[in-house]
Amino acid sequence: MKAKNIISFALVMIIIVTMAVVVFGDVTIGSFRVPGVLDPEFGVKQGLDLVGGSVIVFEPDVEDLSTVSEEDVASAENIIRVRLTSMGETEATVSRQGDYGIRVEIPNIDDPNEAVKYIGQTAALQFMDIDGNVVMDGTETYVQSATATFGPMDQYGNQGHYVTLALTSEGRAAFKTATEQALTRTAEGGNVIIIALDGVPYSWPMVSEVIDSDSCIITGEFDKDSAKELADVINSGRLPFSLKDTELRAVGPTLGQEALSTSLFAALIGVIIVMLFMLIVYRLPGLVADVALVAYISIVCLVMAGFFVEGGYRVTLTLPGIAGVILSIGMAVDANVVIFERIKDELNCGKSIGASVDSGFKRALTAVADSNITTLISCVVLWIFGTGSIRGFAETLFIGVVVSFLTAVFLTKFLLKIMVGFGIKNPWVYGASKRRDA
Repeated sequence: MKAKNIISFALVMIIIVTMAVVVFGDVTIGSFRVPGVLDPEFGVKQGLDLVGGSVIVFEPDVEDLSTVSEEDVASAENIIRVRLTSMGETEATVSRQGDYGIRVEIPNIDDPNEAVKYIGQTAALQFMDIDGNVVMDGTETYVQSATATFGPMDQYGNQGHYVTLALTSEGRAAFKTATEQALTRTAEGGNVIIIALDGVPYSWPMVSEVIDSDSCIITGEFDKDSAKELADVINSGRLPFSLKDTELRAVGPTLGQEALSTSLFAALIGVIIVMLFMLIVYRLPGLVADVALVAYISIVCLVMAGFFVEGGYRVTLTLPGIAGVILSIGMAVDANVVIFERIKDELNCGKSIGASVDSGFKRALTAVADSNITTLISCVVLWIFGTGSIRGFAETLFIGVVVSFLTAVFLTKFLLKIMVGFGIKNPWVYGASKRRDA
C-alpha cells in the first residue's frame, strides 16, 4: 500500500514539474518545441499597457448625436473589429465608451494615424462572384436591411440562426442576375456570392436557387452571435455617418516592459513568502499546499495561453490582469487555510489522522465554495459592465478562482491522503497544537 502511494505521489510530481517547465521555460527537443506562456507569438497575449500601442476613441461624425441610433453604433463597433482583423491586429480590443463612443486599444501599433484613417472611414460593402467581380454593393440603392433571425430555414422546418436580407427593387434585379450566373458554375464550385468588406472577403454563402424576391436568407453554421455579426457587417455598408477620433493616446513599450518585469518579480516574492508561511504554520499540509500552488499557477498560465485547446482563446494579459492572477493566488491559499484549520480542530479533538483529513475537507467545503461563488459573481458583473483593463482583471480573476477551487478541493486532498498513506502518524506534523503518541 505504501509503495502504491509513493508511485502515485511520484507521478503527480512529474506531471506538476512538467507543467511548470512548460510554463516558465522554452522546451526544445530536436525539432519539437514547446514555447513558454510568455512567448510573444504562442504564449499569453500581452495587452496595451505591457507592450505599448495606442488608444483611440471614435464617435459618429455628425452634427447631432441624438440622430444616431443604438443599432448604428453597434454596427460600427462590429465593423471596426472586422477591419482590425483584416489589418492583422487580432490582439486589439474594441469596447463601448459611453452612449456613442467606441474605444479601440491596439498593442504594438507603429503608425496610429494611419490606423485612424483606415478604421474611421465609412465601410464599403460589396457582393462579389467567385472571380471577384462586384455584382452588387451594400448601399441603400440595393440593400434595405439585414436582420439576424432564428426560425425555420428550409421547407422541412429545420430551425436555426440565419440572416434575412431585405432588398430594394434594384437589389432584387441585381441579385437575380448574380444568382443565375452563380448557379451556372455549380459544377466547378463557383455557386457562391462573396460578401466582402472594404475588399476583404467576409462570408461565402452558397447559392442553391435563383433568388427573385424582395428578401432572401443567408444560412450557414451560425449561432446567435455570428448571425448578428454578419447582419451588422451587411448593415455597415448603409451607415449614414463616418467616424471621427476624439482621443488618440500612445503608451510607450518601455514603461510596459518595466511594469511587466516588476509585477512578475513582486508576484514571485509574494508567492515565496506565502509558501514559507504555509510550510511553517501547517507543516506537512503546508508542503502539500505549496506543491498544489505550483500546480495551480502552472494550470492558470496554460489556460490563459490557450494551451489545452488547439487554436484556443488566448487571454490578453494586462497589468490589472496580473493583479487578478495574484489575487486568485491569495484565494487559493485562503481555501487551503480554511481546510487546514478544520483539520487542526479535528486533530486537537482527538480524532485519527485519516478521519481528521476527511472531516476537515468536508466541513470546509461549504465555506470555500461560498467564498469562490461570490467572487465569481463579482467577476461576471465586472465583465458585463466593465471595459478594457477592467474586463482583463475580471477575466483572469475568474479563471484563477475556478482553477484554485479545483486544486484546493481535489488536488490538495488527493496529495494529503497520499501523505497519510505514507504512515506518518504524529498529529503535530499535520498541524495539531501538541504531539500525541500514535
